[in-house]
This record gives sequence, C-alpha cells and structure tokens, in this order.
Amino acid sequence: MISLRRTRRDFLKSSTSILAAGFAGPYFWSDSCDAAESGGDKLKVAAIGVGGRGSGIGHDAGGKGVMVACADIDRRHAERFAAKYDGKCEIFADYRKILDRQDVEIVTIGTPDHWHVKIAIEAMLAGKDVYCEKPLTLTIDEGKQICATVRQTKRVFQVGTQQRSDARFLLAVAIARSGRLGDKLKATCSIGGGPGGGPFPTAQPPAELDWDAWLGQCPAVPYTKERCHGSFRWWLEYSGGKLTDWGAHHVDIAHWGLGKEGTGPVEIQGEGSFPNIPADFDLVAFFAGQIQIPNGYNTATQFHIDLTFADGSLIHVQHGPDNGIWFEGERGRIFVNRGRISGEPVDALTTADKEELDEEIKRLYKGQARRGHMQNFFDCVKDRGEPVSDVFSHHRELSSCHLCNLAMLLKRKLRWDPDKEDFVGDEQASALVSRPQREPYAIRSSIRT
Repeated sequence: MISLRRTRRDFLKSSTSILAAGFAGPYFWSDSCDAAESGGDKLKVAAIGVGGRGSGIGHDAGGKGVMVACADIDRRHAERFAAKYDGKCEIFADYRKILDRQDVEIVTIGTPDHWHVKIAIEAMLAGKDVYCEKPLTLTIDEGKQICATVRQTKRVFQVGTQQRSDARFLLAVAIARSGRLGDKLKATCSIGGGPGGGPFPTAQPPAELDWDAWLGQCPAVPYTKERCHGSFRWWLEYSGGKLTDWGAHHVDIAHWGLGKEGTGPVEIQGEGSFPNIPADFDLVAFFAGQIQIPNGYNTATQFHIDLTFADGSLIHVQHGPDNGIWFEGERGRIFVNRGRISGEPVDALTTADKEELDEEIKRLYKGQARRGHMQNFFDCVKDRGEPVSDVFSHHRELSSCHLCNLAMLLKRKLRWDPDKEDFVGDEQASALVSRPQREPYAIRSSIRT
C-alpha cells in the first residue's frame, strides 16, 4: 500500500491578510480570486470519471494543479478530457492504475453516484486527498464507511456541494443560526420534480464503454442508453433522483441553517409518485437483483416529505415551486437560492448586524479565505485543515435525503435514531440502510494487493 502522505509545504504566507480581506464584504465576494502558484509548487492531480460534471470538476482542479492522468470506463470521455492537456494527461480505463501512481496527490471523482464511495475509500487508503462530487453515497451505510475512512486516514476530503462556498447561502445560514428568525425554525426545500419515462429498449453497449464495469456493485442488467451517463440519476439502482441530486444541495443548507449538521431527524413522513414501480414492490429483493420491474425511470417525480428533529424543528422537502430554500420562524422568514437572498430580515440588517454575521460566516467557513469551492479544497490540502463541505456533515444531510426516499417507498412514517443511525423498531426499513453489492465491485476496507 502507498504510504500516507506527510504534511505538505506550508500554506500561503499571505493567508492571514487574504482572510481578513475576504471577510470584509461578505455579500460580494468573488469566487475567481485564486492563489497564484509556481509550476513547481503545484499539486499533481488526476481525474476519475470525466463525463459531464466530472469533466467540470476535473478541469477546475487541473487549472489549480497539474493534471497528470484521467480514468473513465468510457474511452470517449477520457480522450475528450485529456485533449486539453497536450499529451501530458495519461489515460486509463481502470482507475486503480491512477491510485498506484505515487506522484498523484489529489484525485477528483465525478463518476455516477454508485461508484463514489468505493473509489473514494480506495483513494484515501492509497494516500490521496479527494474532491468528490455530490451526492457522495448510494446508501446510509456507505456514508458511515466513508466517514470512518476519513477518520482513519486523515485525508482531506471535499464534497462538491458548492453552495457552501456561495455568499448568499452563507448569509442565509448565518441569519438562521443567529436567532433572528426565531428559536424553533422550519426550512422548506423546493428542489423540482423528476422526469418519468420508459420502459426503454435494451441494446448492445457502445464498443468504447465497459458496461459491466459501469454497473459496478449494482445488479447486472442489459445495456439501456437511458440508464447511462447523465440520466443515471433517475434510476433507484444508481442514485436517488431529485432527492439526492438537488436535495444534496438544498437539504444540506437546511441542515446547516438549523444547526443539525451533526445529527438527523427522529421522524420522517411523506408521499411521492414513483413511475414504473409496481404496487407490491419488494425493495430488498429489487436491490439484491432478485426481481425486475419495468425498464424505465423509477425515482420520484413529485413528493412532499417532513423531517422532524428532536427539538421540534422541521425540514420540509417538496418538488416545487421556486427552486430554493425558505427559513422561517416566529420572528421572520427569508428565501435563498443561487440567484438571490431576500426577505424583510435581510433588508433590516444594520451595519452592526452585518459585522456580527460576518464573524459567524467566518466561523462557518472554518477560518479559510472564501475563494471558491475547489480553491477551498486546495487550500486545505496545503494546510491540512477541514474543508467547508466535510464528509461528516454531508453524510448527515444526505442520510436525510435517503430517509425521504425510504419513507415514500415504504409508504409509512419512519422513526429514526440519529445516534445509532438506525430505524427504531422497523426491521424492514433497517434492512435498507445498506444494499447487497455485486462482486467483484463490492466496497472493501482496503485496496487490492
């Protein structure tokens, strides 16, 4: 096994002055203010999974470090990605070849969701720091595993929930946590409905694609174009639909604003519409590959779910309208999304209020200069700090997203113990905290020898 990397070179000597400048005007920070580094000082980067969003985060990291390799089981994706680097980015089909390279210090992971945890765990055990796209996990149990591996290896790990680096969301979270809206809050997350479609025809996979490897831990099924690449998220086998796609962003901010980043709800109840799922659907047998259902999109298209916490605070997740988050309490209400933050409590902020919130925002951002989500990761790799979107809080909020799906699929109120991270008195629900994994793609506690 590759030895764990030592503490790297000192962080930028100017960090203190940059930090002070960065928090002087919290509402107008720029994400483009990246630190300049000499070529010899740049981190060696490799990208795993470089189609769609994976190429975006890979190129972002490649612009801040030195991109030396990429891996994708679809050769077309890898060739298109590597073309930007003038022959200096080596192409692999097997990501493990990247993990074997001792020169690679950072990996980005932009694969479909069901591959995230296996690759991330193996990367950390190989001594790499990791930036992985959201949603990080396919199941609640995977979240437990990846948290344990971060603790074990002490790797720096940033999850791609970039709203945590956005000034609007940081301000909204600071206001919600300040008590200005009230003591017991409700957060409403509108994340948009999911698509329906199918049944779809099966076909032979493209010659450039290793379909069995793409399926990974999930049950073996014939190739279907609509299962693959960008539309994978509309299949329960590989993702959680809108609940884990946009939910990974907005439910995260809701957890953060309510101060619930270290815990979870105690009750979950909701209803939703799932296309192509029979009334007598057996989830456990389905995820084990023992039964088949119509070959079409099967994640929720419409939904309303309540997540109730022990202190009575609540997160409501719905398909619409108006993509964004409302925080409300007995003293006021605000709205935030990627375009605006609004509401009377925002308009009423005084200079003294803003200075006070500025300090809370600095604390939320863990003392780092807010210079963009990927740059936050690179800064933390250098000083070995914890990134703003750490795996521990992401696991908690994404568990809430998984719980939403399970409550709707099981069609009943569920009780959850956030300390034990298991259902209370419900063996059927507890059986769904994890899933059977197909060999040879099961998640291991250590990399191959």
